Amino acid sequence: MKKLLKFMKKYKVYAILSPILMILEVMADIIIPYLMSRIVDIGIANRDIDYIVKLGLIMIATAILGMAFGIISSHFGAKAGYGFAAEIREETFKKVQDFSFANIDQFTVSSLITRLTNDCNTIGQVTMMSLRMAIRAPFMMLFALIMAFTINAPLARVFMVAVPLTAIIISFILYKVRPLFKKMQTRVDRVNAIIQENLTGIRVVKSFNRQEREEERFKERNDALRDTALRAISFVIFLIPVLNIIIYSTIIAVLWFGGQKVVLGTMGGGELISFITYITQIMMALMMLSMYFMQLLRGSASVSRILEVLNTKSEIKQVANPVKKLKDGSISFNNVSFIYPGSKDKVLDGISFSINSGEILGIIGSTGSSKSTLVQLIPRLYDVTEGSVIVGGTDVRKYDIKALRNQVAFVLQKNTLFSGTLRENMQWGNENASDEQIIEALKQAQAWEFVSKYDDGLDHRVEQGGDNFSGGQKQRLSIARALMKSPKIIILDDSTSAVDMTTDAKIQYAFKEELKNVTKIIISQRVSTIQHAGRILVMHEGRIESFGDHETLMKKSPIYREIYESQQKGVALE
Repeated sequence: MKKLLKFMKKYKVYAILSPILMILEVMADIIIPYLMSRIVDIGIANRDIDYIVKLGLIMIATAILGMAFGIISSHFGAKAGYGFAAEIREETFKKVQDFSFANIDQFTVSSLITRLTNDCNTIGQVTMMSLRMAIRAPFMMLFALIMAFTINAPLARVFMVAVPLTAIIISFILYKVRPLFKKMQTRVDRVNAIIQENLTGIRVVKSFNRQEREEERFKERNDALRDTALRAISFVIFLIPVLNIIIYSTIIAVLWFGGQKVVLGTMGGGELISFITYITQIMMALMMLSMYFMQLLRGSASVSRILEVLNTKSEIKQVANPVKKLKDGSISFNNVSFIYPGSKDKVLDGISFSINSGEILGIIGSTGSSKSTLVQLIPRLYDVTEGSVIVGGTDVRKYDIKALRNQVAFVLQKNTLFSGTLRENMQWGNENASDEQIIEALKQAQAWEFVSKYDDGLDHRVEQGGDNFSGGQKQRLSIARALMKSPKIIILDDSTSAVDMTTDAKIQYAFKEELKNVTKIIISQRVSTIQHAGRILVMHEGRIESFGDHETLMKKSPIYREIYESQQKGVALE
């Protein structure tokens, strides 16, 4: 937790006041049994009504004060604990936002979700318990022991057996529970993974009638989580009756030996009652500590998982005094090779080519030929393993990352729209964009033709992931959003695959006529989409098979020619 204490700075006043108030509450709880013994041994024994009333009123006032201290301490502890967790969650989220694609590949999405929710909540709970329970229990035990020895030191020796025995049992159970709590977090990750996967792909599950199979997969992981949780809880369940046995055995011993002292007159009846109360307080403090340590074990596992994210350094490092402006949209790959982190195989090998600013480059190739990986190196979503990528005459590694990505618009294969309105989604490209600018971009992407039909226009609601739009509509909206950036380079990674050929042709025409100064890179499986490009790159198994215009490739590239002819036959059959 020491590594995370900087996130407590905002809540340090609450973190200081909560334990102080908790100690005051403990002192009130300790005083009450003593006052009660005085009432019994002095007030009742002497039939002194004034004395009884006086101490009774003091007891009531002490109880009220103790209750007030406890309530305020709880409020401050909750504010500090969950505020602390919120700061950690925010910083962890920011860290994830700064991750490169390579960093994100190290963690599963479900694991990151669990860390940002479950683990941060656990840290908040442990922090709150640390400010309250971890203070209350030891101080309660210490003060109660002092009072017990003050009342009758010989009788208090019973704790020399009860306390060490309780400590040994608690230590044994904590030793057994610790690995189970760590395993529970992993099980939660696996359950979250299948939930996310199924909710995201629910349409596919239903279309293939795989509900029963997915329910079996979920049941398997859910049962594994349940079994691990039950094993952990079983130790807790075992602890409570064992501690109760020790508590009641101690009370019986005190009643036996203390009763004899009361009979002999060496101990007052009130003192015996208060002594038993202190026994209960001491043993309850030990039980409280055991609960706290169990939660602390869960917290330590959560802290480790959060620190794993916070200590992960981004693969994409920014140089000192970076270049903050792109001169133009020219691109040059110089003997570029790339290996995914954790792999030994080159997915790109010896890639070299150049295109001029404003040029249209088409990229085609078989599935798995690393077309997407190639273009992801341009905005530094990944860094090259060997060689260099030059944009606007400067190595991309020398640019300010935000400046580079602001000038490179990327429409990924998987089109994601965010919940909100169409206007809000378009403003991702330019947060200050006017409605006229948005409409112009929608027209260029051939999206205005369906957006204009909505009664609420740009205020039309977008559901999570854009699920209320068809695949082709999402692609066109994603292209329009990218155009809102007014970039020097725009990359379409198979981003018109769900669009009909007529609309695709209109988009390509708009790109050619209205974005003359913008470098356009278009990845497509359709030859018709890229055949009018100035030059076309044919990829095969991570290498450039051919590079040239449509006519040149028809003569020199067997791969390109084969793709073209197969698609022409398909059109003829239609």
